[in-house]
Amino acid sequence: MIEVKDLRKVFDNGFEALKKVNFTIENGDLVCLLGPSGCGKTTILNLIAGLLDPTEGNIINDGVTMVDKHPKDRDIGFVFQNYALYPHMTVLENVMFPLRVGEKKIPKEEAEKIARKFMELTSIEELENKKPGTMSGGQQQRVAITRALVQNPNILLLDEPLSNLDARLRLKIREEIRRLVKEVGITTIFVTHDQEEALSISDKIVLMDEGVIQQHDDPQNLYLEPKNLFVAKFIGNPVINILPIEVSNGKIISDAFSFDVKNLVDTRFKETLTEGKYLLGVRPEDVLVSKDSTTFTANVESVELIGRERILNFAIGATNSKSIVSIDEEVYEGDTISCDFNYPRVFIFKETGERVY
Repeated sequence: MIEVKDLRKVFDNGFEALKKVNFTIENGDLVCLLGPSGCGKTTILNLIAGLLDPTEGNIINDGVTMVDKHPKDRDIGFVFQNYALYPHMTVLENVMFPLRVGEKKIPKEEAEKIARKFMELTSIEELENKKPGTMSGGQQQRVAITRALVQNPNILLLDEPLSNLDARLRLKIREEIRRLVKEVGITTIFVTHDQEEALSISDKIVLMDEGVIQQHDDPQNLYLEPKNLFVAKFIGNPVINILPIEVSNGKIISDAFSFDVKNLVDTRFKETLTEGKYLLGVRPEDVLVSKDSTTFTANVESVELIGRERILNFAIGATNSKSIVSIDEEVYEGDTISCDFNYPRVFIFKETGERVY
C-alpha cells in the first residue's frame, strides 16, 4: 500500500506545486492522477520516483518510508512521456538493459530469457532486432512499458504515456496497459489530463487542481457524485450546464425558468437549502426535450451529430447550454423546444463552488 501524507512541494522560485496532499493506493490498484496542466500530477510522480525531494510530508510504501531512499532503491518502474529508449540499442537490448546493470545485475542468458518472456506478454517479439528510430510511436511505447515491467518493480509509474499517439492507437494501448498491469498484479500510477483515458482504465482517480486534491474516488462517482463545482465541470463531455439561480419562497428561480424546491429529492440534501443565490448544475443528458415539458422553452442554435445522438446547443436565459437527445428525435437548428430537467439528477452548488445538493 502506498500512503502519501501531507506531501508539499515548493520550488526554488517560490511556486507551491503541492499543498499538503494526502491519499492512499491499495496494492494492485491502477490509479490515475488526473487534472489540468500544472495541477501537480507529474510533481507527485517525480516525488514518488525520487527525482524530486519533498518540501514537507512523507511517502510510505508497505510501511517503509521512501523519501530517504535513493531512486534506484525504490523498486519503481518509470515510463516517460517521450519513451526514453536508447537509440543505438535494439528492442531486445533495450528491454534487457535494466537487468544488466546495477547491484542486481544478472547473467546475459538469464536476462535475455526474462526479456523474451515479457516481450511475448506485450506482443513485441517480432521487433526484437529493430532500433527505436525505425518503429512507430505505438511500438516504441510498448517497448518502454516492457522495459519497465521486466524489472518486476513494486510500483509502476506512467507519465502521460499515450499523449504522443493518435486517437485510435491511444484507445488500443490504454486497453493493453490495463490488461498488462492487472495480469502482472503491479500497483500502477498513471498520470493523464485526459478524462476519458482516466475513466476507462482506472480503479480509482485522484482529481487535482492547483496542487490540491479535489476528489479521490471511483471513476463513476466523479461523474455521478462530484464533490464540488470544479469536479462537475472537469468531468463530462459535453461539459455540464451551470445556471445561476435563486432560492426564494420554496422555488428555484432563474431568468428563464422556475420550479418548486419540492421537485428535488430531500434525502440528497447535504445541508438545508436556505434562501439565496446558487448555481444549478445539469448534465446535458438530463435536460429533457419533450412536447409535454413545461419548465422552459428555448431556440436551438445549432445541432452536432455524434453517432446515435445529437447535441443541441441553445440558451437557457443568458447562459449557453446543451442537451443530448437521440438521433431519432427530429430536432433541428432553428426549432423551438420545450424542456424539463431530470430533477433527481441535478446538482446545486454555492457560488463558491461547494456542493450542497
